[in-house]
Amino acid sequence: MIEIEQATSIHIEAVGRLFDLYRRFYECDPDLDLATSYIRERIERGESFIHVATIDGEAIGFVQSYPTFCSVDAIKRHVLYDLYVDESHRDAGVGARLMDAARDAAIADGAKRVDLETAHDNAPGQHLYEKLGYERVEGFFTYSLEL
Repeated sequence: MIEIEQATSIHIEAVGRLFDLYRRFYECDPDLDLATSYIRERIERGESFIHVATIDGEAIGFVQSYPTFCSVDAIKRHVLYDLYVDESHRDAGVGARLMDAARDAAIADGAKRVDLETAHDNAPGQHLYEKLGYERVEGFFTYSLEL
């Protein structure tokens, strides 16, 4: 049976492993130490909301979102940044359940909206997001400044 729970310090290594796989999916070099350190910092500092999916204690997926604000709408919002499900458990509803957990955490945190970005060619992700009620925002470009 699939369990979904908020990640705590006991999940750092398992989520770190999944986070490394997630980063590889986006063509980053493998770096388990970096991935685990990043997850450890987010959990220990309480800087993000991470939920982990497990089967019989084995982590098979995770979702991570960050609380922030939208000054134009004058609301608190969450940015859903990371969603990953191990290949062997895809198409079993794990991603949807993780997305629901992220939504519920945002509501409990007082957020009025959850935003996310995805690659233009991520058709499976887009299908999932739209199935869950997310709407594509037209007319905006994403910019980035390396520091």
